[in-house]
Amino acid sequence: MGASVSRGRAARVPAPEPEPEEALDLSQLPPELLLVVLSHVPPRTLLGRCRQVCRGWRALVDGQALWLLILARDHGATGRALLHLARSCQSPARNARPCPLGRFCARRPIGRNLIRNPCGQGLRKWMVQHGGDGWVVEENRTAVPGAPSQTCFVTSFSWCYKKQVLDLEEEGLWPELLDSGRIEICVSDWWGARHDSGCMYRLLVQLLDANQTVLDKFSAVPDPIPQWNNNACLHVTHVFSNIKMGVRFVSFEHRGQDTQFWAGHYGARVTNSSVIVRVRLS
Repeated sequence: MGASVSRGRAARVPAPEPEPEEALDLSQLPPELLLVVLSHVPPRTLLGRCRQVCRGWRALVDGQALWLLILARDHGATGRALLHLARSCQSPARNARPCPLGRFCARRPIGRNLIRNPCGQGLRKWMVQHGGDGWVVEENRTAVPGAPSQTCFVTSFSWCYKKQVLDLEEEGLWPELLDSGRIEICVSDWWGARHDSGCMYRLLVQLLDANQTVLDKFSAVPDPIPQWNNNACLHVTHVFSNIKMGVRFVSFEHRGQDTQFWAGHYGARVTNSSVIVRVRLS
C-alpha cells in the first residue's frame, strides 16, 4: 500500500508578542502639566501616596497651587466662595509644613456634620455621664426627617449627660479661615419623649479658643414635655454667625431625664445632633 497523506490541520504559528510599551514617567512632565494631572487624583491619595514619590511631587502636594486648582473645579456658589476664601485666607509659609488646603480638601469640613455618631450607633465618640439607669439606644418613636438612622439615645430618671468636643483644625479648617469672619457654625439637635412619660432636656454649645476658654455659647432650656404627649419630637437650632477670632473648638453637650422618676429609660430621647460649618455667601 502507498504511504498515507496526513490531513491534519497545519500547526499555528504563534503571533509575535508586541513590543513592551515604555512606561510613562510623569516626573518628566513640565511642572505646570504635572500639576494638572495630579489635580485629578483624589486628595487622600495625593496626601498619602503621591507625596511620598519624590521631592518634586512632595513640593507640589505641599504647595497651594495644586489645591487651588482642585477647588476651582466647583463652579457652584459655595465652591466659588470657598475658592475666594482659600485665596484670601492663605496661611503664612511654615518651614517643612504642608499647605493646610490639603487637609481641607481631604476632610471636606464645609457643609458636613462634624458630630460623630449623631443617632446612636452605641455610645462611641461621646463622653458620657450616666444618671439613673444610664443611657441606652432605642428606635425612634417619631420619624426624624433627614436623620442618617432612625435611632436615638434615651435617658433615665436622673440627669444623663453626653458631650463631644470638636477640634476644628483637626477637621480640616485652618486658623486664617476660622478668623476670617466669613464662616458660620450651625448647631442642631432633636429631642422628644415617649407618650407615657414626660421629660426634661438641656443643650449647651460653646465656642472655645485654643486654651479651651469660652468665647461664645448657646444654651437651650425648653419647657419640659408633659406626660401623654403623643410621642412629641422637637427641634432645636442655632447659628453662630458673628464668630469671634480665636475659635478653635466646639463643645456640644446635652442632657435629659424623665419627669416621672421611673426606673428604666423613660427620659428625653435625643438624636440627629449636628454641628455644621458653612461659608457665608453674603
